[in-house]
Amino acid sequence: MSSILTNNGAIVALQTLKGINQNLGKTQDSISTGKMINNAKDNAAIWAISKVMDSDVSAFKSIQSNLSMGASVITNGRVAAETVGDLLNQIKTKVVAAQDGSFNRETLQADIDDLKAQITSAVSASQFNGINLVNGSETVDFEVLASLDRAADGTMTPSTIDVDPTATDLSLGGTILAAMDAIDVTTSADLGADLQTVEDAVADVIDVAFAFGSAGKRIEIQSNFISKLSDSMTTAIGALVDTNMEEASARLQALQTQQQLGIQSLSIANQAPQSILALFRG
Repeated sequence: MSSILTNNGAIVALQTLKGINQNLGKTQDSISTGKMINNAKDNAAIWAISKVMDSDVSAFKSIQSNLSMGASVITNGRVAAETVGDLLNQIKTKVVAAQDGSFNRETLQADIDDLKAQITSAVSASQFNGINLVNGSETVDFEVLASLDRAADGTMTPSTIDVDPTATDLSLGGTILAAMDAIDVTTSADLGADLQTVEDAVADVIDVAFAFGSAGKRIEIQSNFISKLSDSMTTAIGALVDTNMEEASARLQALQTQQQLGIQSLSIANQAPQSILALFRG
């Protein structure tokens, strides 16, 4: 049935053209922004996943900064332990030399006192951003945030790399080197005991250097892992929301062709009522 009031062909053509124009606009938008999914309206589920992953990537960048700061603190501690170890070895040679009667003990003791002062200076200077893990000023574990572990339910659990400063105290007032103050080769009647005191201190300092070295290596490994994980997640986010330009280009050309055909179809449908006039011509 033909009608001059209702043009069904034009209605269908108009709806088709409207859908084509919507798809064309979306495709052009995805090409101009470089993102296939710009907001939750485009694809709520994927958008939500990408935003969580975006948040995790930002957290990883913050963690890397924390790891770098922690590495600096721990490196200073390790260098201090290695330096103190070298100074203790020099003290050891002085104590050994004091057992030889041909050496002037007062001179040797002056050298030992100078080495003790150098130990104190090295320990005091081994700080970063106000944190010193070897001078006895820290009383709680030094914690370096290493990761944020996300559970299946979305909860985050922090993971840290810890150093116990009470076990790394190198100060002359601490447990490791406190006995150094008692060494005086000018008055000691048992230089063998003094030598053993230095030996024990050297062994303790080696343990401290090992603790710092182990923590520093863990931080280095974790920092490399976090960097790779962040890059991997960034790539994954791109795979979820970025526009496939080759596909978008092909879709754009197809839609532009469909748009032209739709306009032509609508034009034909709009001309249909004109043919009704032929029915009333004599």
